[in-house]
Amino acid sequence: MTDRRIDPAPGGGVDYIAVEESAPFRDLKRRQRRFIFPLAVAFLVWYFVYVLLSSFAPEFMAQQVFGAVTVGLLFGLGQFVTTFAITMGYVAYANRRLDPLAEELRDELERTERGAA
Repeated sequence: MTDRRIDPAPGGGVDYIAVEESAPFRDLKRRQRRFIFPLAVAFLVWYFVYVLLSSFAPEFMAQQVFGAVTVGLLFGLGQFVTTFAITMGYVAYANRRLDPLAEELRDELERTERGAA
């Protein structure tokens, strides 16, 4: 916590409202949202394209790519691949960019809690 220490609540303990309004917490939430929202939008668009193509372009989705494998099957499997890729990307991002900030914030909260006890 380089910006600001978390002060104990007037009655002792941690003032969680103040923590939520603190610069480190706002930065943590901003970083998380900056990753999550664009990927969520992109995935939902990809998903709805798949659903709409399945509903309104069955001839396209039924085209065989090789053997009995169709475009629709590849798109459907692509949904699973995309889900796992997004999950792995988020875990890597969280480990690198979110967890260090969350750990600092948690350590500061624990120090504040111990000091108030």
